[in-house]
Amino acid sequence: MADKLKDTLFPLEKVQLFGTVLKDVYPPFQSEEFVAAVCDKDWPERELKEKMRHTTLCLHQFLPHNFGKAVQILIAIVPKVSGFEAIVLPDYVEVYGQEHWYIALPALGELTKCGSSEFGIRPFLNKDLEGAMKYMLAWAGSDDFRVRRFASEGCRPRLPWASGVPALKKDPSLILPILEKLKDDPEEFVQKSVANNLNDISKDHPELVLDICERWQGKSENTDWIIKHACRTLLKQGNKRAMLLFGFANPELMKVEDFQLSNTAPAIGDDISFHFKLAIDTKQKQKVRIEYIVHFVKASGKTSPKVFQIKEVEMKPGVHTISKKHTFKNMSTRKHYPGQHTFEIVINGAIKASAKLQLN
Repeated sequence: MADKLKDTLFPLEKVQLFGTVLKDVYPPFQSEEFVAAVCDKDWPERELKEKMRHTTLCLHQFLPHNFGKAVQILIAIVPKVSGFEAIVLPDYVEVYGQEHWYIALPALGELTKCGSSEFGIRPFLNKDLEGAMKYMLAWAGSDDFRVRRFASEGCRPRLPWASGVPALKKDPSLILPILEKLKDDPEEFVQKSVANNLNDISKDHPELVLDICERWQGKSENTDWIIKHACRTLLKQGNKRAMLLFGFANPELMKVEDFQLSNTAPAIGDDISFHFKLAIDTKQKQKVRIEYIVHFVKASGKTSPKVFQIKEVEMKPGVHTISKKHTFKNMSTRKHYPGQHTFEIVINGAIKASAKLQLN
């Protein structure tokens, strides 16, 4: 995906447009020289983040070296840029704003309106966590949903592709007032960030997140959506408290029978199917979460489990036949290796049946 993004987000015409926009706002800007510096002989081979940082360094050559003046120019072009240009602007503040705290932090709050400042804020969080989090808390009350989303996204303990903030991973207490402010936000963009933040926290502090979700449950439709999405990792792990929170029935009342794989010796690239019978021994409908786990063989020869959801549904008492297709085609996110793979059927967090196949 990064290979595609580096080409789609950073084509020559976007660099040229960036230079034109900067010159419109700041006439002394040498746009042609800037484009030549950015699109050097190594440009096509640079990866996504390398292109972003290279552009930032080139930009610094042609902007005023007074950080405050440079930031004023960058803020002025916010309404005119998106995509490639937008992700460079917070990076400029990250690189050159470390010694200009009271200019840099407000600037990130403005620049996030065209391209999220979630990566740019991370070094500031590591430098002065409490100081930076005061800005984050204030941004959570913004009228602009992009700024509110940044307030949550920027302090995620496990933000993908971002530098880590170990203090937040160890103790997320400074994050919680921000999430409280945003727990009933009307914007889906913000809701997803709050849920992802809580999901990050749940990986290190599951009981804390469950305490929050139990307290928030039923407050509104928005909040209920957030807590369900926030608990996705806990549900995949079969956490009993999470299962109870969302009303999933006791798995001891259910049995899996006649679990069969259509092919026990497929080749890489093949599709298989499997089916089983789910027996529900109750008098009333039950809320059921049906998943399966595949223990994939890795390049090292060891196995690693991955959970796949089949469905969540209310089911009547009795016996139900469940069928599912699974592919062993290689993907950008998963490469397959030969060896013994184990399939497990999971009902409301409990493993109920297993079968093995030999992938060739």
